[in-house]
Amino acid sequence: MGQGLWRVARNQQLQHQGFSGQGFLTREHGRRIATNNVSNTSQRKQAQGGIDIYHLLKTRKSKEQEGFINLEMLPPELSFTILSYLNATDLCLASCVWQDLANDELLWQGLCKSTWGHCSIYNKNPPLGFSFRKLYMQLDEGSLTFNANPDEGVNYFMSKGILDDSPKEIAKFIFCTRTLNWKKLRIYLDERRDVLDDLVTLHNFRNQFLPNALREFFRHIHAPEERGEYLETLITKFSHRFCACNPDLMRELGLSPDAVYVLCYSLILLSIDLTSPHVKNKMSKREFIRNTRRAAQNISEDFVGHLYDNIYLIGHVAA
Repeated sequence: MGQGLWRVARNQQLQHQGFSGQGFLTREHGRRIATNNVSNTSQRKQAQGGIDIYHLLKTRKSKEQEGFINLEMLPPELSFTILSYLNATDLCLASCVWQDLANDELLWQGLCKSTWGHCSIYNKNPPLGFSFRKLYMQLDEGSLTFNANPDEGVNYFMSKGILDDSPKEIAKFIFCTRTLNWKKLRIYLDERRDVLDDLVTLHNFRNQFLPNALREFFRHIHAPEERGEYLETLITKFSHRFCACNPDLMRELGLSPDAVYVLCYSLILLSIDLTSPHVKNKMSKREFIRNTRRAAQNISEDFVGHLYDNIYLIGHVAA
């Protein structure tokens, strides 16, 4: 037993000193082999032609320096590509190290337009002292203000010259922006029906299946939680817009805006019936076809059946 313990201790000592159990290779010899492998790999890359990107990304101010790469020593195109993946907070932090690169107007312009796709100021000659970094801060401040009080938020955008006092411009801004609180936006559109009208006309439902078009509509203009005059207004505006985008389909199916209105209400009720956990006896496809064709007699049975299948497979139209 003593000899067995001695062998275990001896093996641990050899491993600690850098020996392998099979070949008794020292650490130094292993390092030489690894270095030769890396050197051979580098030579193969350089022999294949072009710049060795691996070594380019390993550039340092000095050989002894360790840490993140210095973007100023990379080609400008590569530096801007790396920084373009940062959000506004990280880009501000990066400007503490690479001030000239991180404060570039193109980077901040991309951040502005990717978050707020339309602003009136984009199409104007920039005023003296304008910068997209400053504009980003104003847009962010205005969005936070809107999410607290929509009217004050819109007034803030107008006071800074970001938006024109026009229902169409406000509608375009809302349509291309995803940072606005949908509950506050619903309240604002209920009060500003002129903005709502222009917002509806920005949707293009051409060649879309009715339930899918209704989902897209409610993704931008959220439906109220309860039935009422505002929901009826939304469905009415959607029905007219859907028919205007698909005149050939409406003639082929024999549908009018009133018939589309009935179908939309039927789809909403079916969505609630199929997705609600409180409804135990779900509506069958045959029942949906029978009830819908009673309300809109000119609609074909196959078309109504496809509507049911869409809700059954994809889900609620106003979720």
